[in-house]
Amino acid sequence: MYSTFLKYPKRIQHGDQDEAALNRLRNERSFIRIAGHMSAAFAHWSPKLYEYYAETMKKLKDNDPSLSFNFQNSVFACTTYNLGPQTVSLKHLDYLNYIAGWCGVTALGRFDHTKGGHLVLWDLKLVIEFPPGWTILIPSAYLRHSNTAIGPDERRYSFTQYTAGGIFRYVGEGFQLRTEMPDESRKEVEERRRQRIKEDLNMYSSISELKDRYGLV
Repeated sequence: MYSTFLKYPKRIQHGDQDEAALNRLRNERSFIRIAGHMSAAFAHWSPKLYEYYAETMKKLKDNDPSLSFNFQNSVFACTTYNLGPQTVSLKHLDYLNYIAGWCGVTALGRFDHTKGGHLVLWDLKLVIEFPPGWTILIPSAYLRHSNTAIGPDERRYSFTQYTAGGIFRYVGEGFQLRTEMPDESRKEVEERRRQRIKEDLNMYSSISELKDRYGLV
């Protein structure tokens, strides 16, 4: 839905064959359920951040009713299907995603998760078993991450959802690009963005906050 080369958010255009294939995937019941589960898990574990996503997506849709999202039961704007057949990723950051935002990843396929396909979070020095059918949410724009290799006869795929940081900037700055603003307005916006970083991190929820929210002892 977003590219750094666009002046405003819109659906990415694909060739006829690719568009038909993506429509089949988007209408597949299993992916609809995975997308909804991922969004619900996001709402459960980071409710304040989720509400910010939902509010931003509503404002975006209200401003441009022609926009359509991949899944009606998901708060995320963007989706990627990694169809392998041996999907693994090298160490990287998703630097175009919203900096404080979460990216959802669901592992699919047939592989021995005790021997390969692990999620590696380099900055936290963690290696996490990631079985097929499991979903993990991470702040992928600032935590370096990768996967370990799987066996030669195994198969691994992944389904991801995320939202580009440019969408939040576009909505938050009055549905315009900074390059279109007068100099004084642009300076004010840039200063506000620096202050926004602290506000963004305060939208994360601690375990104690979640316990209070859900009435747990």
